[in-house]
Formats: sequence, structure tokens, C-alpha cells
Amino acid sequence: MRATLRWAHSDLRTHRGEALFLVLATAGTVASLLLATALFGYATNPWQRVFTQARGAHVWIHTGESASLRELARLDGVESVAGPYTTESATLVSRGARASVELRATAARPAVGRPLLVSGHWLRPAQPDGVVLETRLARALLAGPGDTLTLPGTARTLTVLGVADSAEPRYRPGEQPGLVWAPPSAVRAPTGQVIGLRLTDPGDTDYAVQRAVTVLGAGAIGEVSTWQQARAEAQGDSRLLGQVLALFGLGALVAAGLAVHGAIATRIHGHLRDISVLKAIGFTPGQVVRVFLLQHVAYALLGAAAAAALTQALGSRVPGRLGDAVGVWQGLPGHTALLFAVPAGAVLFIGATTGLAAWRAGRVPPVPVPRPAAAGGRLSGPARRALGLGLPPALVLGWHKAFTRRSRSLATVARLALPLLLIVVAMSAWTTIDRVHASPERIGLAAALTVHADAGLGDRDARALLDRDPQVAAAYPGVEVAALVPGQTATIALRGLGTRREPYPFALAEGRAARGDDEAVAGQGLLDLLDVHVGDWVRMTVGDQPQILHIVGRSIEPENAGRVISTSLDTLRENDPRIAPSLYQVRLRPGADPREVAGRLSAAGHGHLDVHAVTNPADGLSALRGVVVGLVAVLALIGLIELLTAIGGTVREGERDLLALKAIGLSPRQITAVTVTATGCTALAAAVAGTLLGTPLAHWLIDRQGRSSGIGAGVAQVPSPTLLVLFGAGAVLGAVALAALPASRAARRRLADTLGAVA
Repeated sequence: MRATLRWAHSDLRTHRGEALFLVLATAGTVASLLLATALFGYATNPWQRVFTQARGAHVWIHTGESASLRELARLDGVESVAGPYTTESATLVSRGARASVELRATAARPAVGRPLLVSGHWLRPAQPDGVVLETRLARALLAGPGDTLTLPGTARTLTVLGVADSAEPRYRPGEQPGLVWAPPSAVRAPTGQVIGLRLTDPGDTDYAVQRAVTVLGAGAIGEVSTWQQARAEAQGDSRLLGQVLALFGLGALVAAGLAVHGAIATRIHGHLRDISVLKAIGFTPGQVVRVFLLQHVAYALLGAAAAAALTQALGSRVPGRLGDAVGVWQGLPGHTALLFAVPAGAVLFIGATTGLAAWRAGRVPPVPVPRPAAAGGRLSGPARRALGLGLPPALVLGWHKAFTRRSRSLATVARLALPLLLIVVAMSAWTTIDRVHASPERIGLAAALTVHADAGLGDRDARALLDRDPQVAAAYPGVEVAALVPGQTATIALRGLGTRREPYPFALAEGRAARGDDEAVAGQGLLDLLDVHVGDWVRMTVGDQPQILHIVGRSIEPENAGRVISTSLDTLRENDPRIAPSLYQVRLRPGADPREVAGRLSAAGHGHLDVHAVTNPADGLSALRGVVVGLVAVLALIGLIELLTAIGGTVREGERDLLALKAIGLSPRQITAVTVTATGCTALAAAVAGTLLGTPLAHWLIDRQGRSSGIGAGVAQVPSPTLLVLFGAGAVLGAVALAALPASRAARRRLADTLGAVA
């Protein structure tokens, strides 16, 4: 053991730079994994982020006005309470949009269940009619700070002061009223109370609810909502985001592991002469294995500990989304366990890969085997022909050096190509989001507004109102009803949109448009639910009325998880002449502002039109853009580590060829060009492989996710060829720039140093 430690100490003094590089490589990899974990927790679970920052209540209890809620604060396991607050049920109208809401009398900004302002400001005593809206409610009402809301049937108006996120159950039309924080003076007709309980142990939620029911009495409680219910609802919205980031996290883990493995293998390969010397002086194969294993595990422990400490201490201070992600992640449950588990996993992986490489080192013969010099050995036929054609020797030798050892060259290219491949996938995700946001008609959202007309306005009058607006390009009458599928085990949405003379422009990914009698197009979710395909006939029931339709195409359906079947309004009327349009899908002219058009239509309808903006799925994925940038940075760091490893190995091997290259007349500049060319060729091969493999992989993954979510395949969009070429060129130029300095220093080494290196 003493000899092992002495050799390790001597090796550390001799190769301080390499040891430092390995520690930094490990630290960078572990830091990348920790940042990826933070980004994953930050972006895939926005509800948990809001709940943590808002110090959300684990239980919300709605009761009547007479219930005494103060006793709940003294229950065992209750850490603190929010409220109680007086509430009023009301209906708000803004630009023709209506929503059922709960006005909550909030004298001061609460410490528990604290709303997180997104825009605007909090309630002010000087503005007794000012309110703050929950984010989803504000979106449904097309309202923002400064807008005025009306209460139908009264002369009351409310002014929106701000919009805030909340961890409570969010607004769902017809199911869950929207949340409005208002000053006590604005709650004029109280209908109940609400109190939030923040528990010491969230796992005791069911027990806490039972105790509350016992204290208050079952008859006093109107509704109970728990944090598990709110989380389950919110996580459904972030499913796509979570799956995308899970893929990137797994890919980053594999790429980081391969980068560390490459660094270790390269370092051991550079010490083959030292290993032979150790065996010649009496070291056994087991001792050689133990030397490298202990040495590299120690480096890994040092790097992993440094990365964990720096991430914990300074991660939240990083500007932008990365810092926010780390700050939020540090407050999430399980943060401490992950802070230790990720570095420990990296160290174990490094130990496993080091053990394999060290085992190979233990089989090195005691007598050093001479290795070929002169730029990697005998020139290949293409290389000799290239020299015969007069190509610069530095370029030919550099290309030959990059690919002369196929197994090692392919391994280096593969390790470098993996992070580049994942970056191409990330770029494709970004491009797809931009496409959906800029061209919603490509994913089945040709209409920008949905207009509902009440019974007091006939179809002809409603169409006339819509057609008179100069920015309305088309208005398609329609109806949407719930239909029972065969076996009556589930419900789907049956829509009749447009007429045969003016068909609705569905976005078709397969088949053709529905033109004839009883023809329809269906979403992927419906096809999967019924296990049918384009060309099949399906039977469903609307009330007591059967409906049989022929599916002639698959449409891209972002609504109702794709469980939608659509036909023309004429087809539905043939089976039931009493059907009248209940809604209109309004397509606007290019450049029209949906908010302005909605306001004009609502005013023109004099309360008979309920206008809603069609929600674009890309709006919910806007956070993914910033996260994609962070993940690309993590992948770029991993790629940089692998690139530096490859450069170090190439420069070290070039030291053995230095005398031969000088002997054939190459200048230091030409020798530098050999190493730089070798690095550039490796980076070029990795960039080409990453692009060629990443583009179809991204297309397949995005379409696969679209199919699993019910939207259906056909939404994927890969980056333009120009952008991909620029990306590859940037990777190659960056590799060449990084290799220039160490290659230049190696080319100008003294001959005595070179002789010592190859002795």
C-alpha cells in the first residue's frame, strides 16, 4: 500500500495538469447533472414550484357563513392557516367572455397560500374596487391589469390590478370557479367562508380532513380540496413538458457518463509506458489496478464534492432561469437526497469505468511494446494518393491521424456526437413550438375565436354580426355535443363544423377531408380509444339518437386529448333536423388582434355573444424555450469536456510523432496544422453524425409524443438546413479554435523534451 500511495503521489506531482483536468471534468459533469436535475424539477412540475414559493395550504375547506373556523388552527399537525376569508359567488364579464368566480375577501396579502404576482400589483386600500385574478381565469376572461370587469345584473364594476399564480385548483369552465382576490369592501353579498390549512406533515392530509370534519360537523362543510388533487390536475397540463425534459435528462446523463469514461480511458492510455515500468519493478497486476482505481476514484470524489458544494452555494445566484431553477429546486422535497444521490451515482459510474480500464491496464506487459510513429503509422492508400495530388501534407496527415485507429476514432466520434445529437433534438423542439405558435392552423386551430350565441339571437342575425366585422375572414357555424362510444364506456366530443358549401379547414395528417354524406375526420385520441383506423365506420349515441359516421381522415386535434370526431353541420342535420348552430368558429384576417376583435364583437352583440379566444397549446409551453436554452448549455458543457479530452489525447499522441514530422521537413506551423486538422475532422464527423441521426430522431420523438397525447403525429418540425449547417460549422470551428493553442505549444517543444516523451 505504501508503494501504491508513493507512486500515486509521484504521478500526481508529475501530471498535475492532467489530474486537475480530470477533477474539473468530473466537477463539470456532476454540475451539469445537478443543473439538469434542477431544471427538470423546476420546469416539469410548475405546480410544485408555485406551491413551494407561495407556502401553499395542504387543505382548503369551504363552509357556510355561520361555521366557526378558528378552532381548526389548534388542531394537531396544523402548522399555520390561511384565512378564514369571506367569499362571494359571482359571474364576471369581460369583452363578452363570462366566468363563474369566487370573490375572496383578502384584507392583506397572506403569508400562507400567498398569490405569486405575474403582472400588475397587489390590492391597495386606495382602490376599493381593485381585484387580482388567478392566471387561468385572467386568460379565460381576456383580461389583464387595467381592464374593467362587470357583474351582470348589477351596476358593479371591478378593476383588474394584477394577475397571480396560485397552487389552488384552477379555473375550469362549468366545473371549478375562478379565484379572485378582492378587498373586503368588494365582497358585498357573502355566501360562505374558506380556510386553508398548512400541515406539519403533508402525508397526514386525510387525517387532518377527518379531524376538521369532526370539529365542524359534516353539515357545515361545503367542499374540501387537497394539495394532492390540485397537484394531479396541474401535472396533467405539464405532462408533455415533463416527458420532454425527462428525455433530455436521461440523454445528458448518458452523454456525461461517456465523457467521463473517455477522459479516464485517454489518461490511462497515455500512461502505458509508466504501467510497464511499474510491472518491471515488481508491481503485480492487482496493485496496478488498485493504483488507478484509487487514484481516479479520489479525483472523482474531489470533483463531485466540489460540484455539489458549488451548486448548493452559488447555483441560485446564477442569473436567469438557471438560477431561479436551482433556487426553487433547493426548496423542493427530496432536494437533499438528490444533492447526494447524483454525485454518488457519478462517482460509482466513474469507479465502474475506471475498474474496467484499470483491469485492462493490469494486462499491459512488463516490457513496453514499441508503438508506431510518423503520424500514426503507415499511410493509407487514399492518403498517399492525396499527397500525390499535391494537397498540403499537414491536412492529409491530420485527416489520416484522425481516423487511422478506427475503433478509438469511432468511440471518440460517438461520444462527441451524442451531446450534439441531443442539441439537434432540442433545436427541433424549439422549432416545433415556434411553428405551432406562429401557424396554429397547422395543428387544427384555424379559428382564432369561438363565439357562442344565446337563444335570443338567431343564426342569421349572428352570422350577419360576424360578417360585418372587417377583420373576420370567415365564420363557420357549428355544434359540439357529448356522444357515447360503442359499449357506452366513455364519452367523446362530436362536432359539426362548417357546411358542405363552406367546409371548415381541418388540419389533416392522414386521409382526406370529409365531403360526402356521413363522412367525418377524427383525432388520434379517438382512433386509439375505439381501436379503429381511417376508413372504418363508427357508431355512437347522442342522447337516444344513434349516429353512424365513416372516418375518411385523421385530423390533428389539440383539444379533448384528441377524442374528437368532426363532420359537417349538414351531416348532423340530416339525422336530426332540429339541430341549430350553438357556436361559431371565427377565422380572422392576417394581422388581426383577437382581443380587439373579441371586444368589438361583444359590444356589437349587446350581451348576446360570448366570445372566447382559442387557446394555443404553444402558450402553455412557453416556459420550455428558456429551459431548452439551459439544457443546450448543459449539453454543450458535456460536449466541451469530451472535446478537450479528445484534444488532450491527440496532442499527447502527437508528441511521439514530433521527431518524425520534423525529420520529413514539416515546420512547427505545419505540425500544429496536423493536430488542428485531426481535431477538426473528428468534430466534423461528430457534427455530421449528430445531425443526420438527430434530425429523424427528433421528428420521431415529437410525433411519438403527439400520438401519445392524442394530438396525433404530424406536428414535428425540424430546423432548417441552413440552421443545421451553421450549427455544424460552429461546432467544427469551435473545436479547431480550442485545439490551436495546445497544438502550437506541443509543436514548439524542445527536442530533448520530445526524446524524453517517446523514450
